[in-house]
Amino acid sequence: MVERVTGRDRSGQADRDGAGTASVPKRVAKGKPAAPAKAAKSGFDKKTIAMVYDFDGTLSPKPMQEYSFLPKLGIDPKEFWAECGRVAKAERADPLITYMHLMYKKAKERGIRIDRADLVAQGRAVELFQGVTEWFGEIEAYVKIRAESHGVTLKHYLVSSGLTEIVEGTSIYPHFANVFASEYWFDAYDLPFPKRVITDTGKTQYLFRINKGIEDLGESINSHMPEAERPIPFSNMIYFGDGDTDVPSMALMRKSGGHAIAVHTPGKSRAKCVDLFKAGRCDFFAPADYRRGSDLFKRTCLLLDRMLADIRVQEEMWKVARGV
Repeated sequence: MVERVTGRDRSGQADRDGAGTASVPKRVAKGKPAAPAKAAKSGFDKKTIAMVYDFDGTLSPKPMQEYSFLPKLGIDPKEFWAECGRVAKAERADPLITYMHLMYKKAKERGIRIDRADLVAQGRAVELFQGVTEWFGEIEAYVKIRAESHGVTLKHYLVSSGLTEIVEGTSIYPHFANVFASEYWFDAYDLPFPKRVITDTGKTQYLFRINKGIEDLGESINSHMPEAERPIPFSNMIYFGDGDTDVPSMALMRKSGGHAIAVHTPGKSRAKCVDLFKAGRCDFFAPADYRRGSDLFKRTCLLLDRMLADIRVQEEMWKVARGV
């Protein structure tokens, strides 16, 4: 059975299915405090599959800022990104912080005030590749049919250097269990201040958060967690990306036993994807056509079949080891 997670609380975190394991008193020597102990597992629980996506160039043909924000300011996208590069190099600044700074600097110069609600509204103008809107339901239906283990859960995550506020305005936002993207702090100063910037290498932090089940950004992920306690093994994860900015995430995923698929705009060069494939960064590559029956859909399903089979094997081994 496939369980979809689409609800969010007011903090933007996704509602979770199932509570954590209960704590019970542990018998200890006299004079020492009791330490909490985890209840014994009632069954094999590594049945969650996570599909993690980049956004710009992966789900959408262009950077999300080019659909509404830059046109609203009358700025040519190529000139804007070129300026971002020049400023970042001259100031030795992070390119992502630079673009977030320049966006609002240029808006202020033109006397245009853009707040959080406006950015969310701009999300409605963002274009998606063919089939993206239907993709989530189609993939979930496929897993439901193919899963032989009861209780298999499929979750979708977004990890992007784009803006959380714009993503929230897109039609696909409700499909994500959680969205990890750059974000503004709107009441910090006269100009909104970046409160979260997700860099190429910084994306890997969020893969570990998904892996460890620590999605609350207020909690540290640096403490050691044994593999057996991690709710979503990397082997149950697929990362979707389109280029160099996704290399760290793809490399981590593949090195840790997970999977990666590179996509390219249909009808345009696939050279970057070929390079990623030859370098062992991805399992497959395909045009960013998310419709059922496309190469991307079929190759994703091959990886899902492998994961579902592995889940079934591990579940049976778990039962044998415990005499179930």
